[in-house]
Amino acid sequence: MSNPNVKPEKAASSGSFSTLFASVLIPVAIIIGFIVFYTILGSPSNFEDGNPKGHPIPGNYLGMMFKGGYLVPILMGLMMIVLAVIVERFMTIRVASGKGSIPNFVRRIKGFLDRNDVNGAIGECDKQKGSVANVIREGLRKYQAMETIPGLETDQKVLAIQKEIEEATSLELPMLEKNLVILATISSVATLMGLLGTVFGMIRAFSAIATAGAPDAVALSTGISEALINTALGISTSAIAIISYNYFTTKIDGLTYGIDEAGYSVAQNYAAKH
Repeated sequence: MSNPNVKPEKAASSGSFSTLFASVLIPVAIIIGFIVFYTILGSPSNFEDGNPKGHPIPGNYLGMMFKGGYLVPILMGLMMIVLAVIVERFMTIRVASGKGSIPNFVRRIKGFLDRNDVNGAIGECDKQKGSVANVIREGLRKYQAMETIPGLETDQKVLAIQKEIEEATSLELPMLEKNLVILATISSVATLMGLLGTVFGMIRAFSAIATAGAPDAVALSTGISEALINTALGISTSAIAIISYNYFTTKIDGLTYGIDEAGYSVAQNYAAKH
């Protein structure tokens, strides 16, 4: 029989870490964004006459980014959040993938079961050390337990094995999908915030020209280029978030498919031999 106390504790600790990671990461990234905005982008060395309220030195992109307005540090914070989540999810999914190829692992499990070597299959799970192995190990232990329980029909035992695999799967998958919602949200929000910053920048640019009373092509082009900084940051952040989100969901789908294939093999093997 599987130990019912181990899996929930593992899932709870993983969930607590992911929740803490997200709750700490978001405010810290935004704060760092504002610090970088004022200390690096807003450095007097980036502006003519050393005055951050004046024009940036021609060709100085740090000064131009500073002139993008208060949405720039927020967009920088979103970029840092995306990069941090990518690193955290990459490490988590790499651990969850275990050692070696998932398809090869599934084939080895099938081979052990064809030879009626359940202990060998469990040992293979211990070597693989991934999420697929964790789920299949619980199914194999249930497989062994059903061998010692008299009075149950084969169909009932097969259902018990399938239920054990489903319960183990329900504990493993949330760990893999944690924090992906952050990437999904930022992929949309970053673009909208970038466009909003651009709109604000354009309003400021045209307002400055209207106040001056005469068209100034240089001032207008400078204002537009500063406004478009927001769009560039927003679109680049969104693009990275979308690509990484699709990458991670594809990896998770591969792990889920491996769990389904191996779990089906365990249940069908038991049904075929009883």
